[in-house]
Amino acid sequence: MATDLGELLVPYMPTIRVPRTGDRVFKSECAFSFDSPESEGGLYVCMNTFLGFGREHVERHYRKTGQSVYMHLKRHVKEKATGAAGGAIPRRRNGKVFLDLELNRDFNGEDYEYEDEAKLVIFPDHFEIPLPNIEELPALVTIACDAVLNASSAYKKQEPESWEEEIQVSRHARSLRQLDNGVRIPPSGWKCQKCEMRENLWMNLTDGAVLCGKWFFDGSGGNGHALEHFRETNHPLAVKLDTITPDGADVYSFEEEEAVLDPHISEHLSHFGIDMLQMQNRTENGHNTDNNSRPRVSEWEVIQESGMKLKAVFGSGYTGIKNLGNSCYLSTVMQVLFSIPDFQRMYVGNLQRIFDYSPLDPTQDFATQMAKLGHGLLSGQHSKPPMKSELIEQHQQKGVSPRMFKSLVSRGHPEFSSTRQQDAHELLLHVINLVERNSAGSENPSDVFRFLVEERTQCCQTRRVRYTQRVDYCIQLPAPFEAATNREELLAYEAKLKDAEENMRAPPEPVRARIPFTACLQALTEPENVPNFWSSALQAKSAGVKTSRFASFPEYLVLQIKKFTFGVDWVPKKLDLAIDVPDFLDLSRMRATGLQTGEEELPDLMPPIVLPEDTRDNSMGSLDSPEIDEAAVMQLAEMGFPLEACRKAVYYTGNMGPEMAFNWIIAHMEEPDFAEPLTLPSMIDPGPSTSDSPMGATPLENSPPEESIAILTSMGFPRTHSITALKATNNNLERALDWIFTHPEEEETDALSDMADTEPNDNAFSNSNSHSDSTLSQDRDSSGPRVKDGPGRYELFAFISHMGASTMSGHYVCHIKKEGRWVMFNDHKVCLSERPPKDLGYIYFYHRLSSG
Repeated sequence: MATDLGELLVPYMPTIRVPRTGDRVFKSECAFSFDSPESEGGLYVCMNTFLGFGREHVERHYRKTGQSVYMHLKRHVKEKATGAAGGAIPRRRNGKVFLDLELNRDFNGEDYEYEDEAKLVIFPDHFEIPLPNIEELPALVTIACDAVLNASSAYKKQEPESWEEEIQVSRHARSLRQLDNGVRIPPSGWKCQKCEMRENLWMNLTDGAVLCGKWFFDGSGGNGHALEHFRETNHPLAVKLDTITPDGADVYSFEEEEAVLDPHISEHLSHFGIDMLQMQNRTENGHNTDNNSRPRVSEWEVIQESGMKLKAVFGSGYTGIKNLGNSCYLSTVMQVLFSIPDFQRMYVGNLQRIFDYSPLDPTQDFATQMAKLGHGLLSGQHSKPPMKSELIEQHQQKGVSPRMFKSLVSRGHPEFSSTRQQDAHELLLHVINLVERNSAGSENPSDVFRFLVEERTQCCQTRRVRYTQRVDYCIQLPAPFEAATNREELLAYEAKLKDAEENMRAPPEPVRARIPFTACLQALTEPENVPNFWSSALQAKSAGVKTSRFASFPEYLVLQIKKFTFGVDWVPKKLDLAIDVPDFLDLSRMRATGLQTGEEELPDLMPPIVLPEDTRDNSMGSLDSPEIDEAAVMQLAEMGFPLEACRKAVYYTGNMGPEMAFNWIIAHMEEPDFAEPLTLPSMIDPGPSTSDSPMGATPLENSPPEESIAILTSMGFPRTHSITALKATNNNLERALDWIFTHPEEEETDALSDMADTEPNDNAFSNSNSHSDSTLSQDRDSSGPRVKDGPGRYELFAFISHMGASTMSGHYVCHIKKEGRWVMFNDHKVCLSERPPKDLGYIYFYHRLSSG
């Protein structure tokens, strides 16, 4: 028999591999479904790729790859016989088979026993070889089987590891010198001290200087001023401001040229007024809760509808998602997304096509994992009602585990890849971004959220205006405390709280602010001041105000209540408030109107140099002697470039250094006036420039910032495509990069010919106040974002609620209206809602009402 098995396996020996270090063995879950060894058909593990497949999907892998040898794993779960000794250890046959396989948490180990079984299966004839079979199998096959059986499951292996473990402690951390210069860092409003950049900001831990980092391919922006500061001062450590949590922060050592750990980070931060120690929290039952939970007790009870006998529901669309430990923020977002028909149609409706055309490693394919999760939630296979012999009150569905999906969507993200609680709103935007990236050339379900915002900016001195547009997916709704209907009660509570603190007494019962929804909408439309506004009419900085309106209405409207903020002590906190959010919403009055009769537009000119401080007293000074870093000019000229071209490069990149200027040179070398002398715009005529040359003041709509164009072109993208991408994304580098990947260059010319059919109005924002039908329109720029415009009347169909004092703690649940009734999704528990807490929601989802 041993000879027979050896001969049988000879043709397949080249395809059988022994798992090496770094190989992930998917022995607990199918790549296409939620089948596991506990499923009826068990799990098949490919002996070459170590991917796992359920019975319905293993044939597809065999046909696609020709791989014939699989290990079949099956766990038999049996209820203990009556009279069995209580507390007996679950019995296992072949104890080493699933040495590292997690027990299904839905079973109580004391009430069930397990029998594990493994065998080799050879396709296509399904020839089975029971394991272990050391005597009869070739040595290589035996070693490979033993390695697979003893390997850690793919995700259990990586969970204990953290990206932080690979980072070493900085040699500067213990002896870091900090200057007593009186610097205190506020909890918000940061900007680079040299270029006014407001993203990718790093605070030097020696002197508290806030400066920007370098611009990287992943979209993090900056002009390298933090590194420049180190070269000038030798202050070695800096912390990234938006990464500070109770567990630490991202710290970089310029001297060591790598990310490092700072064991004394809390002390170093407190030196500059940043106190994060008050945010320590503990974890209970997979939900991150707060030390000071007393003010939030009622919130937990109300949102989870505690004390009510909620009826569990089962079947298609009523499947829960298991909590992996602070993963509820992901579960609630995905439940809502897969209640939207466009997402159902894209991923579940195209399930077979997606699976058939999936790559060789489907665990790393976004469309495949979206289809897998969507089918798991909508099929009803994992949400079956109880048997007749069971009481429905005692029966709970298993739900699905989002482990594979979470691993994919969080890959490379320092926050979502951790086991800490995160912000559901940030995760929603992250998933929408992934959908956008992976929908090039196909239907894009996130189109339902996309809309255009018209921003009207007015120069307060000249009263002239400018209308611009931007794309958005979510409205962040302010919550004005001053508009609370119980304002007097709140003031009395604050007085009592202050008195209790001063006299060391117990705090009074907290009072929740009740804010009218109309006040939130009013605050959204209020004019806001524009910091550092540069008036093209005055050719100088001036006071400016901005108002925003809907240029189009999305098919699905997302409203986020701005409940979270930072205190003056840097402790993030949630505002305790309730808002009477309506079931029906009419935003028609908030539609943009465009340029009005009697309004005069600001000239379409850009400031030729953007400097932190304008020392020219509303004058550009002598046009013959502009302010130029001559040292940078000479450094470029020494490389062999024409002197005048070097002067222009330094000038149009705002004296930001030779590196930025070099990128500008590379992007403009082919232009006919590349080596012509620098020509500055006239300060006499404030009208719009008609010159197409990039050397003068350029029209805003026709030329994004040159430094942004230079960065994209230096990465190899064509100049025209880079300009189009920047214009389509409001000059946001990160979004422009995503746009380029999702909009192949050839689409630009195709879209031009389609303009007459898709958008009769040549204005990017519709000036019509009434849209009776849902229409698909495009930007004035042919390659601009597609939006599904229509009436501004909506109905609430879902909302996500948060319990706890901070986004970094607490728990999320969601309520979704299905078949005319509200359903609560609380991890794997799915129940009919008796009193949906609409006034305590965090993110609200509305669908557009049809006209008529």
